[in-house]
Amino acid sequence: MARVKGKELILKAAREEQRAKEAVKEAERYDPTNIFTQFYIFKIAILERNSEKALQAITALENLLTAKEQEENDILTDKGSTVMLLSLAAQFALENEQQIVAGKALEYLAQYSEDPQQVLTALKYLFRLVLPNIPQIPESENKKKEMNRLLTCLNTALLKLAQYFDGELLTSDSRTNEAHWFRKIAWNLAVQCDKDPVTMREFFILSYKLSQFCPSDQVILIAQKTCLLMAAAVDLEQGRKASTTFEQTRLLNRALQQIHKCRDIWNLLKETGDFSDDPCETLLLLYEFEVKAKLNDPLLDSFLESVWGLPHLESKTLETIASLAMEMPAYYPSIALKALKKALLLHKKKESIDVLKYSKCVRSLVNLLVPDGAPSAVFHPLEEVWGYFEDALGLISRTVSQTVILNFKPILENCIVLCIRNYIE
Repeated sequence: MARVKGKELILKAAREEQRAKEAVKEAERYDPTNIFTQFYIFKIAILERNSEKALQAITALENLLTAKEQEENDILTDKGSTVMLLSLAAQFALENEQQIVAGKALEYLAQYSEDPQQVLTALKYLFRLVLPNIPQIPESENKKKEMNRLLTCLNTALLKLAQYFDGELLTSDSRTNEAHWFRKIAWNLAVQCDKDPVTMREFFILSYKLSQFCPSDQVILIAQKTCLLMAAAVDLEQGRKASTTFEQTRLLNRALQQIHKCRDIWNLLKETGDFSDDPCETLLLLYEFEVKAKLNDPLLDSFLESVWGLPHLESKTLETIASLAMEMPAYYPSIALKALKKALLLHKKKESIDVLKYSKCVRSLVNLLVPDGAPSAVFHPLEEVWGYFEDALGLISRTVSQTVILNFKPILENCIVLCIRNYIE
């Protein structure tokens, strides 16, 4: 008897479900722009595990929100009602483990809701759904589209957090917690974009902007410093590869803005502890020099005056300055010479000279003074050039390493060519 009763209930439910589906189809034929009709189409599709149809219904709801012609004060096309249905749709999809559909509903909810708290909550659910899948997506156009989608979502979060802070809609702790959560998300996404530096830069900049809603303690200052440093590095690299002068100038100027902001943060950070091992100071110096050199900045010399006087300037930094001074479109041989000479002095002042590094520095200096074996009388007389050869010879005489001798071979060849030319003249 119980089995018969159960069977009857199942058949009744099936008939009711079928009647419900037929009623929804009839409603769709009668009024396809009715938001409640689309919502019930969505629910039926979810129950039938028809993700494609469910996504179509969600898209239809979104289209109704953006339709140009809507009757005023009509509850059937009211924006608030549609947003409410999007919220219910997201919840229903999550309950039925339809994550892709839920993600799309949450995305639209965050896009159209005017309630900042609802937007932030929707975005947090969305990121929790999407983030675990990001590492599994191969580098492709689809991954780029997904990253751009998440960039848009983070920009929305930034906008709503700004509204929160302006309107005091949340307590101080709540606002800070929300800002921390989203800045960490932006940071983690930036780290996952190592093969797409332009997108990586955008995530780092967003992480920096979101961190500005957090108290400026040491942790936040370090994060901000790193974000700006990475953004500047990307702009510099893109500037080097720019196909037009206009694009290069735009990218280099943008890098310079990040460098200046980063230096302000770095100065604050140094007051909070010992950062003597942090390369930030050197990187900022090199980045700014490269930008100014490539932009042919008239204030480059005055900038370098402060650089030459730095107490802990390393030979490697000076050699990098020399290299950058001659890297197109920059051309500053006098700066390169000055930097290499200072680097050479630092090498010689060390108790134990690193012969390979010293030889490399001498080679760079000689190549600059004697391009193609011909001395450049514009900068220094022949006697000074000869002095560097003698220094190199003195070091060779104290070195028995075959590697070092081979490293000095180009210098000796230059020396021989210079002697022959001098003899002929």
